[in-house]
Amino acid sequence: MTKWLLRSMTELSSRKWISKITGKLAQSSISRHFIPRFAKLYGIRVEEAEKKLQEYGTLNEFFTRRLKPGARPVHPHASVLVSPVDALITGAGPITGGTVLNIKGQDYTIDELLQHSPRAANYEHGFCLVLYLSPTDYHRIHNPVNGAIVERDHIPGKVYPVNDFGLRHMRRVLSRNERLITYIRHQAGEVAVVKVGAMNVSSIKYVDEHISKVDKGSELAYFEFGSTVVLLTEDDTFTLRPDLMVGKRVQMGEELGRLVEK
Repeated sequence: MTKWLLRSMTELSSRKWISKITGKLAQSSISRHFIPRFAKLYGIRVEEAEKKLQEYGTLNEFFTRRLKPGARPVHPHASVLVSPVDALITGAGPITGGTVLNIKGQDYTIDELLQHSPRAANYEHGFCLVLYLSPTDYHRIHNPVNGAIVERDHIPGKVYPVNDFGLRHMRRVLSRNERLITYIRHQAGEVAVVKVGAMNVSSIKYVDEHISKVDKGSELAYFEFGSTVVLLTEDDTFTLRPDLMVGKRVQMGEELGRLVEK
């Protein structure tokens, strides 16, 4: 009964207009008064922020803050795929016959995640990492490889929560929520950076929509409030770092594994 009630409440609150209202409040000047409380509530490491708390004009400006130079070293080796975000790994595993198995008890197809893109065929036997960003985390998204952006795709959708409850008890939220997908061609193949919107995420924004060539660790986009990045690698092009697993935290720029040429 409790699970049913929570699911029903989530369905009702997953409308885009509710997230837009939340977003407008976070972008209002009055919201700046909540920044110190917000930072304390979520245990945010304010010493890493580019500016002092009082220099942020709105809660949203603080939430999408940049960090001080050098706060996130980027692994320099050319064959290393790095984490695009600070996050908790909530899914990690091979893609088998176009299906990602057991993300919090649910299976997803690459076809549905990429909304029937012709590129989905390239990932049928690749690898999938699901990276969850909580309100505590730094919310800018960086490029995981050196390469060239070959396609951008925006898929409208819902804004269900992508936390543990949402992934376990709502029906396949990663493929039903709004998504902004960036396909990047690199030395060993291609990666798809799938940015998934969530409840109270008023938008997902590119830092610059006109850039085509990207450097590993450079800024790609940012979330306005917490969400998830699904990182997909093409068939036979990636080997996960041996000590990484579901439940482990990673930081932007940290090695996730090695890219290998097909």
